[in-house]
Amino acid sequence: MSETIFGKIIRREIPADILYEDDHAMAFRDASPQAPTHFLVVPKRPLTNLLDAGPDDTLLLGQLLQAVVHTARTLGLAEDGFRVVINVGADGGQTVDHLHVHVLGGRHLTWPPG
Repeated sequence: MSETIFGKIIRREIPADILYEDDHAMAFRDASPQAPTHFLVVPKRPLTNLLDAGPDDTLLLGQLLQAVVHTARTLGLAEDGFRVVINVGADGGQTVDHLHVHVLGGRHLTWPPG
């Protein structure tokens, strides 16, 4: 895996508005928000995308979703709801080759997206 901006954020080589962190995951605000609340949750152990996750990553994937829930509740999104998105590959809209979960909320979101 090549170096990514998310690895640099995890190592605190570049600044980010960090919302949550534990031993396995970090949540921070998206630099180009697509909703009033838009944050990302990334694993500290880099995986290129969801397709790289194997059976040994089952616990890590659950930890990412627990970080989503914790951060969404902390930011007040639980009452009205929010959207969770994982983009995979170029056609899926993935622009950074490090698995990341988008969480969007703070307004009514329409379906289908883009």
